[in-house]
Amino acid sequence: MQYRFHHVHLVCKDLETMIGFFTEIIGAELIDRRKFGTADGASFDLQGTTVNLRVAREDEDMVGDASQSRYGFDHIGLEVDDVDGAYKDLTERGYSFFIPPKDIPNLRIAFFRGPEDIIIELVQSKE
Repeated sequence: MQYRFHHVHLVCKDLETMIGFFTEIIGAELIDRRKFGTADGASFDLQGTTVNLRVAREDEDMVGDASQSRYGFDHIGLEVDDVDGAYKDLTERGYSFFIPPKDIPNLRIAFFRGPEDIIIELVQSKE
């Protein structure tokens, strides 16, 4: 049996803000707006990876937010050609980095909080 990554699915409070972030800031292509069950949502193509977003369903009792550490989902890692350039661009757009660009073995990385406190890691290969 082979497993391949198919998609990531995020639940958000403000769908329009998240759509703007993924299309205007990250450069994902909006595939369509759709319902996931009874919840409004959207699907994107992020360089071959599908990202689905939806708001909470009426029957869901949502707890916490992405600002809290928890078991399970931690962050999204996005590969970029230039971490320092992305850092400069995102900082100028008002995004706050809690780990500025730094080198680790074979990579240059940085972490920031996107909309609704989702944690995003920028990754640049040093090879």
